[in-house]
Amino acid sequence: MSDTTVSEARTEQLAAIEESGWGQPFRFLQPHNLAFWVYLLGIGGGALTMLKYFGAGGTFYSRALAGGVLLFGLYLIPWLLLLRHHNRFTAQPAGLLATGFAWGGIAATFWIALPANGALIEIWTKIGGPAFAADWAAGLTAPINEEWGKALGLVLLIGLAPRLVRSAYDGFIIGAFIGLGFQVFEDVLYVYNGAAQQYGVDQFGTSLQVFLVRGAAGIVSHALFSAIFCAGLMWVLGRTRGERNVVRGVLTMLTAMTFHFAWDDMAGLSGGTWATAVLPFAIAIIELATLFYVLRHAARTERVWTRALLTPELETGAIDPPLLNAVSGLHKDRKAYRKHVHSRKTARHLLEAASDLSRELALSGGNESPAVTHARNELLRLRTPD
Repeated sequence: MSDTTVSEARTEQLAAIEESGWGQPFRFLQPHNLAFWVYLLGIGGGALTMLKYFGAGGTFYSRALAGGVLLFGLYLIPWLLLLRHHNRFTAQPAGLLATGFAWGGIAATFWIALPANGALIEIWTKIGGPAFAADWAAGLTAPINEEWGKALGLVLLIGLAPRLVRSAYDGFIIGAFIGLGFQVFEDVLYVYNGAAQQYGVDQFGTSLQVFLVRGAAGIVSHALFSAIFCAGLMWVLGRTRGERNVVRGVLTMLTAMTFHFAWDDMAGLSGGTWATAVLPFAIAIIELATLFYVLRHAARTERVWTRALLTPELETGAIDPPLLNAVSGLHKDRKAYRKHVHSRKTARHLLEAASDLSRELALSGGNESPAVTHARNELLRLRTPD
């Protein structure tokens, strides 16, 4: 690379770090920030509602609650590993993601959704009658208050961390964590309600039954809805250069709400026919295909930033063009790279090491640091044949 090319690459690297906000710390305690107090209001209101809801029968149904917390706590582990893998571009701080998870689980579930659902379902019952409400009320209610209630957490996180929450991919990842929080806390709520309906008989069996049903359905539930919805919201807001697309954003948000409607009102859509057995699988396939479509487009800006971040490393020899294409590219680029190095294991190690180097460069602001030097030397070691 010529000196001019190196200088341009360095300029683009610093611009990518500035635009992305990568490497910026997350600070939750911000007493002079209105978003901080609104967040506390939501968490406090949700916590009080939760205590009130569980308080009356919490002692009697303690085994069901304990079983629900244990089972869905274990359920969290594979989800967190999956989301950690997809957080490779943005590398959002754990504290920010935990703050989003808590909003989804406590504020969105108990402060917003629980009272709003009851009120809106009652309205639909008065308008259409009990039979109409049984088939359609859930789908006409939850996609509105639940999706917007969860998305409010994303808006508050923008207020708390405006440098960190910039792109549609940020919205996708944070939305998934918010939705996951909602999903897990709601599932525990279902465990409690199931135990109450059985008058406390076989509480752990009830917990297990709810876990199996809700756990399987959770693959295409709130985490998916919120990831899609919040990516769409970020496209509408357009917080990074060249990413604003209001039409795409609105359509993406409506798509998430439509999926939520279809999932909640499957009985009404199937009409009690044979379609009841087929519809869940058909909807799940469409939802997952849409999820990956949104993910691919949402990550476009992140891929550009990653490429800009690592391009100067071509000069050091730590990165070569095929590896740069793979670490900043799509699945097909990573697949091509595996063929290029003739080893899936070696390709995985090199891609992980390149991601580590990009993260350390972002944390250091593009400057040299012991961590950057270590990450670069590790890449050079992996790329050097024995």
